Amino acid sequence: MGRFNDALAQPGLGAIAEIKRRSPSAGDLRPDADPAAIAPAYAEAGAAAISVLVDERFGGTWDDLRTARATTTAPLLAKGFFSTDDHLRTAKEAGADAVLLLLRDLDDAETARLMQVAASLGLDTLVEAHDAAELDRGIALGAPVLGVNARDLATFAIDRRAQLELVARIPADRIVIAESGIQTRAQGAAAELAGADAVLVGSTLMRAADPAAKLTELLSRPLVKVCGLTREEDVAAAAEAGADLAGFILVPESPRAAAAVLPVPEGMLSVAVWVGEAGDSGADLDQVHTVEDGKVRGREAALLRNGVEVARVLDLPWEGTDPDHWRTAAATEGRIVLAGRLGPDNVREAIAAVRPWAVDAASSLESAPGIKDPDKVRRYVEAARS
Repeated sequence: MGRFNDALAQPGLGAIAEIKRRSPSAGDLRPDADPAAIAPAYAEAGAAAISVLVDERFGGTWDDLRTARATTTAPLLAKGFFSTDDHLRTAKEAGADAVLLLLRDLDDAETARLMQVAASLGLDTLVEAHDAAELDRGIALGAPVLGVNARDLATFAIDRRAQLELVARIPADRIVIAESGIQTRAQGAAAELAGADAVLVGSTLMRAADPAAKLTELLSRPLVKVCGLTREEDVAAAAEAGADLAGFILVPESPRAAAAVLPVPEGMLSVAVWVGEAGDSGADLDQVHTVEDGKVRGREAALLRNGVEVARVLDLPWEGTDPDHWRTAAATEGRIVLAGRLGPDNVREAIAAVRPWAVDAASSLESAPGIKDPDKVRRYVEAARS
């Protein structure tokens, strides 16, 4: 593998941060974008790689790639509509580490040949699909890095749900990139849990007042979950505070039982909380606790996506304590959702001690069981994200 592939294969969710001045779907994004300033800022903010549009339809030129190469050592992806050997040679000479190949515009023979030419030049390839048929072609061609674009290039419509289902189909031995439509941390996390190794983000960064700071925000962890929501106004308070996950307890015995999973804003993910086994709720994720006699729930829980465990929830015993809870959580590998009497006053300390993938609070954010206190919610989210 080359530098581009190596960078994307690292643990955790990575990002390919994009430099583009305009978009055919959105028009001007950042007409004065300067690769000499943006590329090193992206690298400093944690980008695994940087994508540079070199096509004039996006306001780009090959000089943008050359400028980025002169100002950063980060892996660079040349992005355009490439179909010839000369395109790939120009990309290499301009400083690219990888090139984009669009299955929409290339047949199998052309794609296979360009992948071989790229390899001979020392270039990695990002082979991009937009639908199931294209993805099947990319898999069959043995493309090591496969991207799934959520944007329909004919209508420019974004379909994240379809994208995630395609991402989940890609074999585990490939590097998977979710492209387009990522505007929030929760949307990036949804791609991560579906199997993406990285997200490619362009328009969201280019529209931001500070693109690098926006990239840092999208990649930051832990995610923040507000659980035990029962009312629409509390969902709105959690969203306004900046929470990523909204939890709804579908266990009648719970003092925070919800009648159903309520709608959440597009930038959040909903989590249905169950005991024993998950039912049908329409939530993005399910959190399933074990059964324990005499208790509303058992201590152990799994976070599931379409029935597949994607994280572990580490909680305190029901109405119990454990002085070693944080220490045990810190020693646990994998994605950890830390729960158990977290709130505005201790969540920052908990994050420092455990470094979890997400934090989860419910009862400490209430004015009464099942009724959230907006000020406590706000202070909890602010503390967790600071």
